[in-house]
Amino acid sequence: MRIARGLTCVAIAGLGLGVLVTPASAAQAENAENYVALGDSYSSGVGVGDYGDSGDCKRSAHAYPQLWADGHDVAGFDFVACSGAKTGDVLEDQVSALGEDTSLVTISVGGNDTGFSDVMVSCNTGSDDACVERVEEAKTVARQELPGKLDSVYGEIAERAPSAEVIVLGYPRMYELNGSCDAGLSETKREAINGGADTLNEVTAERASAAGVRFVDVRPAFTGHEICSDDWWLKSVSYPVDESYHPNAAGQQGGYHDPLTEVTG
Repeated sequence: MRIARGLTCVAIAGLGLGVLVTPASAAQAENAENYVALGDSYSSGVGVGDYGDSGDCKRSAHAYPQLWADGHDVAGFDFVACSGAKTGDVLEDQVSALGEDTSLVTISVGGNDTGFSDVMVSCNTGSDDACVERVEEAKTVARQELPGKLDSVYGEIAERAPSAEVIVLGYPRMYELNGSCDAGLSETKREAINGGADTLNEVTAERASAAGVRFVDVRPAFTGHEICSDDWWLKSVSYPVDESYHPNAAGQQGGYHDPLTEVTG
């Protein structure tokens, strides 16, 4: 029986490993992604549990980066997003995972730089006026201080992973206004918090565009699934407290993973 010369050569080359490597599998390996997931708690998956040995970073097996990696042909996957991360933490602790062979990078960052946690504490414990004032302070930080910080992050990613597709994911609005909640924060507070999210997304989208990377706005996916909707994809005040105001499993899947997959395939 005659065997095609090309296949014979590939098979012989693989004998030392005890593996038959076909041209098709070689092409598949070449097309596999080297994926690095950077960012904060919205990328690490705080709020959905199953954190393994990731400690305080709380990287969940149900977070959108892990879901994406599980559903795609991935040659390498570095999941380094961490709860509480600011832009400075990404630069100091996370970008070292990038390299010349990195082909896909995802990141959400900026919320902690603008004081997201403090905003939510202020709005839960203070008056309407105090909440609105604190949100306006955060919006000022987002407009005046965050752009330069995001530019530094996106620039460092480009330098370390020059061939990668970089996808920046935004943040959802927290509340459905005039929704089903009869208790909790006032409509004034809910509207202010949503406005803060809008400003954060606007600034992030602008800087992503300036850096030549793709911004994925998750607000449309979360519409109809905010707190006080009929189908919440976000947690309200929860225990542990640091898991409050984060996506639940449905939010990681439908609000983050699915929009990401729409743009990556």
